[in-house]
Order: sequence, then structure tokens, then C-alpha cells
Amino acid sequence: MKKIFKVMLGVVMMLLMVNVSKADDKELIGAGATFPYPLYSKMFDVYYKEHGIKVNYSAIGSGGGIRQLKEKTVDFGGTDAFLSDQQIKEMGADIVHIPVCMGAVVLAYNMPGIKTLYLTPDIVADMFLGKIKKWNDPKIQKINPKEKLPDTNIVTVHRSDGSGTTFIFTDYLSKISNEWQSKVGKGTSVNWPIGLGGKGNSGVAGLIKNVPYSIGYVELIYALSNKIPFATLQNKSGVFIEPSLTTTSKAGDVKLPDDMRVSITDTDAKDGYSISGFTWIIVYKKQNYGNRSYERAKTLVNLLWWMVHQGQKYAEELHYAPLSKQALMKAENLIKSITYNGKQIMN
Repeated sequence: MKKIFKVMLGVVMMLLMVNVSKADDKELIGAGATFPYPLYSKMFDVYYKEHGIKVNYSAIGSGGGIRQLKEKTVDFGGTDAFLSDQQIKEMGADIVHIPVCMGAVVLAYNMPGIKTLYLTPDIVADMFLGKIKKWNDPKIQKINPKEKLPDTNIVTVHRSDGSGTTFIFTDYLSKISNEWQSKVGKGTSVNWPIGLGGKGNSGVAGLIKNVPYSIGYVELIYALSNKIPFATLQNKSGVFIEPSLTTTSKAGDVKLPDDMRVSITDTDAKDGYSISGFTWIIVYKKQNYGNRSYERAKTLVNLLWWMVHQGQKYAEELHYAPLSKQALMKAENLIKSITYNGKQIMN
């Protein structure tokens, strides 16, 4: 009897899934990165008003977005960390990375009376390794001669959840510090030597804003919206660069691979800001999985096409750098590669 009941229950659940899929073809579900959340919120609101397609996006961090796509509980994931070959293998099928925009990860700080702060790569690494402990450390004071830095302890703040923002920041630290690379490394989640943890970009921004003498990494829009000052950072060329749309775009002025799985931290571009990165929407290349209908797959592809074209005009007003011509061309080709039952969806 138990076996018969389980079989019957399974059939009922399959029928419910099919019905839900058919009923919700005008509603898409996504989850993942908090880094692009302000931009996605704007895009999805406009898209609903223009096309009648509702997009529910949960900003739970890149790690959560990747996990939910793997579990097939969402139509798409949002991530600031491209998947490794091993991660793609674990997903069970080919994954397409659609670049949506570029953004800057800034070092936001809370130091009463200090409005301008210059930092070098070695100082940043040593602060987060716990080797530089005081704000008036001679190394920091030397490159900030006009500021009287306080004799107080530095409180570092990092993400507590799996995060593409963390991937970008730790990817940068791993490139500029051999000690960081060997002791901590890079990833969406790492074992932090020191510091406080906050959930999401908003959580980190909130901690920095409320904890005096703290410093942490957040996406540019979160620092601006919370009115938190952020550091000007020396790049690989030795130039002190303030994070902005222009300097973020220049960081991406490098050769891009066809699959768009690329890191642009510690850029070679002379005028580029060092902690910059793409953010991606990730989807299964073959959309005919589970009980997905062609209509749902087509709805998803249409949304992606709109995001990399018409949706780009909303990037700058929210302090994201829109796709370059080269990146847009790569994005178009990737969207066109998405199929349903072996046939290209985008005509």
C-alpha cells in the first residue's frame, strides 16, 4: 500500500508541477546576487509595465542563486562569480553566462572627520589579514598626509553569506597579495582571518554605517545610497583611481572570451578601477528540462534580450556601467545559443 501511495503522490505532484508551469508562463522567478539588485529591480519593474511579464527576483547572494538554479527552483540565477568548470559539471548540463552590466566594488569606511582616503593594494590586503591594525599606521598615514588619522583600531567588515561581491573582492586580493592567496584564497565564501560579517551588500553597508572606524567592501550603489564615503585605490599602473562609471568601464577594456567567464580585477588598463567586475544572469542552455514549456523558455529569452538592449539605459542612473559594444555582441551570441528541443529560441 505504501508503494502505491508513493506512486500516486508522485503522479499528483507531477501534474501539479505541469499545471503551475503552464499557469505561470507570464511570471518568471530568479534569485541570486545582491550586487545588481537595484538595477534588476528597476529593469523588472519597467519590463512588467511594458510587457506584462512579472519577474520575481530574490537577492539572496550569488551562492544561493547558483544553488537554486541547480535545484531548478528558479528560471535563472544571478551571480557576480562565473562558474568554474567543476561547478558547471555539477550543474548537470551546460550553463550560459549572460553579462548584464559592470559594477565597482568599493572600500567603504566610517571614520569621523575623514572625507578622503587613499589606499594601496598592499595596505588593503594587510588590513583584511589583520596585519595593519590601526588607522594611523605609518603606511596609511604616509599616503594620506593631509589627514590626521585616528589612533583607533580598524574594524573590517565582510559578507557572511555566499557572495559574488566576495568573489570579486577576494579574487582581487589573491592577485595582489601572495600571502592572501596562500592563506585565504578566493571564492564566494572564504574563512576570513578577522572582522564582522553582514548578510548581503545591504547588511555590510549597514554595519559600516553604524560601526565607527570600520571598513568593508560593497557595491558602489550601496555606498552611495547609504551616503558612506569610499576609498580611492591605487591600481596596477600606480595611479590612484576613484571608482566611477568611467573607471569601471575602462577596467573592462580587455579581450573578452566568447563564454564571458572573465575576471577583470587588478586590470592592466592604466585608467581602470581595480575592483571591477561583470555580473551575469545564468540559465540552462537547453531549456527543455523538467516540465518547462516552450512558452516559458521563450519568455525567459525575450527578457534576457531586452535586458542587454533596452534595459541598458537604466544602468548609469543607478551607478552601473552598461555593456560595451564588445560585451553586448558576446551577450547576443550567448542568448542566441539557448535552445529548446535542439532548436534556437531567439530568431
